[in-house]
Amino acid sequence: MGGSWRRPPPVELKIEVVLPEKERGKEELSASGKGSPRAYQGNGTARHFHAEERLPTPHPYPGPQDCVEAAVCHVKDLENGQMREVELGWGKVLLVKDNGEFHALGHKCPHYGAPLVKGVLSRGRVRCPWHGACFNISTGDLEDFPGLDSLHKFQPGGAERGLALQLQRRTKVMAKCISPSAGHSGSTNVLIVGAGAAGLVCAETLRQEGFSDRIVLCTLDRHLPYDRPKLSKSLDAQPEQLALRPKEFFRAYGIEVLTEAQVVTVDVRNKKVVFKDGFKLEYSKLLLAPGSSPKTLSCKGKEVENVFTIRTPEDANRVVRLARGRNVVVVGAGFLGMEVAAYLTEKAHSVSVVELEETPFRRFLGERVGRALMKMFENNRVKFYMQTEVLELRAQEGKLKEVVLKSSKVVRADVCVVGIGAVPATGFLRQSGIGLDSRGFIPVNKMMQTNVPGVFAAGDAITFPLAWRNNRKVNIPHWQMAHAQGRVAAQNMLAQEAEISTVPYLWTAMFGKSLRYAGYGEGFDDVIIQGDLEELKFVAFYTKGDEVIAVASMNYDPIVSKVAEVLASGRVIRKREVETGDMSWLTGKGS
Repeated sequence: MGGSWRRPPPVELKIEVVLPEKERGKEELSASGKGSPRAYQGNGTARHFHAEERLPTPHPYPGPQDCVEAAVCHVKDLENGQMREVELGWGKVLLVKDNGEFHALGHKCPHYGAPLVKGVLSRGRVRCPWHGACFNISTGDLEDFPGLDSLHKFQPGGAERGLALQLQRRTKVMAKCISPSAGHSGSTNVLIVGAGAAGLVCAETLRQEGFSDRIVLCTLDRHLPYDRPKLSKSLDAQPEQLALRPKEFFRAYGIEVLTEAQVVTVDVRNKKVVFKDGFKLEYSKLLLAPGSSPKTLSCKGKEVENVFTIRTPEDANRVVRLARGRNVVVVGAGFLGMEVAAYLTEKAHSVSVVELEETPFRRFLGERVGRALMKMFENNRVKFYMQTEVLELRAQEGKLKEVVLKSSKVVRADVCVVGIGAVPATGFLRQSGIGLDSRGFIPVNKMMQTNVPGVFAAGDAITFPLAWRNNRKVNIPHWQMAHAQGRVAAQNMLAQEAEISTVPYLWTAMFGKSLRYAGYGEGFDDVIIQGDLEELKFVAFYTKGDEVIAVASMNYDPIVSKVAEVLASGRVIRKREVETGDMSWLTGKGS
């Protein structure tokens, strides 16, 4: 830039946090007495709900004073497409400059607290570097999952030379339930079977979209919706630490939760379900999100004590308690098995892994990445028995003592954890007329609709058309996908004609290291690795033909989020682009 123009004096960019009158109040969401009663009689059985009167939301922001002002940087300091974390007296804010405009948002991803400044800015949104959640920079709204909450957005106010910020709430505004259930306890407007991510997000989305009729969520679990992926990564976690929402939340927004409630039949003609205890409930719209059931061993001695699958916090807690200082055998070297093995190494006397394949994660991550991860485990004293399976479980006084393998090895074991996959929990639908495929999955279209009008399905138990893989019907049993499907189902219950378009994103954590993955790699025919596998600092591109269909990385953030963002934009990544090792197309600024 030549010329003799004089530089204008730098303009300070100020951030002012204004707490509006109504926000400074207690922000109580007192439920009008009209919500759901604590219990209602249904066919003679009292059903108890988790119910609490109000939802206090403590304010993380300065109280009595009207605003906090801080000069954070000069307007010229930030270029287009740049993000910066700036410090205010009471905390940090993420400052973003996009298309000449400044935006200021909460700086941490509400899901697990990742620093968003390390994420990816593209197409008017910032994508979390850890798990791929996306937030609109203009509104702070959550636009892609995982997680439930949006970012605080600090609204540019009327300050002439700076930026005044006004606080907005993180949880999207939600409607309350206005139809008291007492009069017609045997019917509900929306019934959701399954209270995992898909079920909960469906219920929340309906309320966010202004739906104020009755919603009933039922679950086999004895707990309110919780973060199930954490179970295998942190087996000590208590149910209250895993809860996705406090019980007051369900009360405040009139989302009724039936716990330990098993649906045994669905009558689609009369729009009615029957529970195991005989209780009947009519519905107008139905979401099926039953998830899956873990597969169990079918070998000799399978009824021996101290052999576990992990499905609930109680399962996980018992395994940890029994494993302390003892010998543990994990059957299956997929995500669940490897996470459990990693967690138990410091607690157990010994940890052994038995697996049919020749390397862990082989089908998912390929031979080379699998081997590198296996080495990390071996360095942490985990012993592997590969290309074999369990022949027999031997007991002493009813309790497990040894695991006999088909390779004729005998492994000492006090506890056995089985992680050999899962099957969709759809047995109760067999006679319902709701379509199931040969493996028991519920096929849906892009709008999450089943073959029966008014019946939707989401989560681990479905197959759906994956838009960016030529609408191939796939089953993707991952946490983030279930969130996205729950939202699409809710939008279509409200006739909004939404379609699923999310790029799958998942992660695993072992020995304090995280592996991130985006895309759908089924059927990959080559793996291109950049970085250093030995050092566990790498990125692996999975290709089919000349197209990149998935990516995995360790210690290479935010590359997986960057690739996810490129795939989400509809762009095809060619094999030759990743073969050169020149990553500038990825690490450059957002498009």
